[in-house]
Amino acid sequence: MIRRWSILVSTACAIALGASNGVRAAEDLEVIHWWTSGGEAKALGLVKDKLQTQGVTWKDVPVAGGSGVQAMTVLRARIAAGNPPGAGQLLGFDIVDWSDQGMLADISSVAEKGGWGQALPKPLQAFAMQDGKWIAAPIDVHSTNWLWINKKLLDRVGGKEPATFDELIALFDKFKAAGITPLAHGGQPWQDGTVFENVLLSTGGPDFYRKAIIEQDPAALGSDTMKTVFERMSKLRTYFDPNFSGRDWNLATAMVIKGDAAAQVMGDWAKGEFVNAGMKPGQDFVCIRFPGTQGSVTFNSDMFAAFEAGKAQGDAAMQLAADVMDPDLQAKFNLIKGAVPARLDVPDTNFDACGKKGMKDLKEATEKGTLMGSLAHGYGAPAGIKQAFFDVVTQELNGQLTADAAPKALVDAVAGAK
Repeated sequence: MIRRWSILVSTACAIALGASNGVRAAEDLEVIHWWTSGGEAKALGLVKDKLQTQGVTWKDVPVAGGSGVQAMTVLRARIAAGNPPGAGQLLGFDIVDWSDQGMLADISSVAEKGGWGQALPKPLQAFAMQDGKWIAAPIDVHSTNWLWINKKLLDRVGGKEPATFDELIALFDKFKAAGITPLAHGGQPWQDGTVFENVLLSTGGPDFYRKAIIEQDPAALGSDTMKTVFERMSKLRTYFDPNFSGRDWNLATAMVIKGDAAAQVMGDWAKGEFVNAGMKPGQDFVCIRFPGTQGSVTFNSDMFAAFEAGKAQGDAAMQLAADVMDPDLQAKFNLIKGAVPARLDVPDTNFDACGKKGMKDLKEATEKGTLMGSLAHGYGAPAGIKQAFFDVVTQELNGQLTADAAPKALVDAVAGAK
């Protein structure tokens, strides 16, 4: 039945796409996602509006939670109950898992018409394509190795933009001496993991990142370099405020926006919050690569997929896929969202300094082979292994494991997850 439906959907969409620049469907499309913060919701509104002009009404299924974990829990429950949405926002290895289960529709007809193969970086295609078929449409590329700094506070302490980890610590010491919370953080596993992957890349470089995160090599996981990573995590912990536990990421970003904290280690969705608050890069806030990670990009790409079981909404889901990869929409969407277009052929003309830097860095990392999947955001390792990393990282960060003991614990946890 699934195979038959896939053929019917692909055929119907191919016919409809031949008539215009997309599929026209006078129906509702139920979409599950986790974009609920101010900047995220504003950017998503552009997608909804474009669909509406094409006869598709977006039925919103928002599930709050910055990493999408809660949304995936809701999605699994709905599919188990035989009530899937028509489409959903998915990340990395979740896309692979749903594809392996035969749950995702083939959208190759849309992809071929849109020239996706020529426009997307190969590391993204590795997830958006499975078994030679396109099954997901990426709307953006977020990179996770960013440091955001309140410019007014930076100027107040006479600090400079740090280029190395040691310079970062020196800057944080200046903030602390001035009575300013140096680092806004939300104590949630995925946020702990975001800081960890940045420190790991800064400490060991891209080759070590590949060995430890992508390949999960036991020698790298248990190495002296990994011990240094955990020692640096413990040092960063001393710069948090006392109330960090359980804080959502956008509330940590708000601390930097308001001047209640000086900096945040976060993906570039944080820029959407700065922009939404009327702040300008270089004038009100600083965006730099996490010190020591220059030349590399750890990525997280938001992709939309159509669910086979949601076949009653098939044409509308195909229209969503076409719109998501439209160059003009990608430009407008990412101007608000804070990310950069997934398509490398979108010009940077209207992007601000942070956006231009993000697009330049993405192209360079693609060419150099240093565009690597983010662990914390589902592109570095499958869910079970990611969780094993999270467990050890959060324990060490919260003082339940020493930096000496953490590498061995990480080796054991990852081995147990495989």
